[in-house]
Amino acid sequence: MRYPRTMPAPSPLPAVSQPLASTIGDAARAARTRLGLTQAEVALRVGLASAVYSRMERGRILPSVSTLQRLCAALGASPDELMGHGRSVSARSDFPARHQLLLRVRHLKESQVRALLQLLPEPR
Repeated sequence: MRYPRTMPAPSPLPAVSQPLASTIGDAARAARTRLGLTQAEVALRVGLASAVYSRMERGRILPSVSTLQRLCAALGASPDELMGHGRSVSARSDFPARHQLLLRVRHLKESQVRALLQLLPEPR
């Protein structure tokens, strides 16, 4: 049995999905830019090839539900925000700074994290 050398091109999105794909792509680009991330960095965090993420951000393909969930986690955005319903009430304007801090803290040793905690004021 012979197999084709290349995969067939994906079928175009139905007309109904095109506006949603564009909305998600535009919102993902805005969130990515707000965080100062590259497409390659987001693709790696979401578990996609860079080319696939690029197509999604350009509104050429719709993400699956599981990919949308991973994308939300990677970008610190709610599904509502990515689908064009605005930022969620819990989203904060200082989120990018908090996100960057959390990313850096995750790579520290436990002793370094304890030292950082000593520098912080007690919660009120």
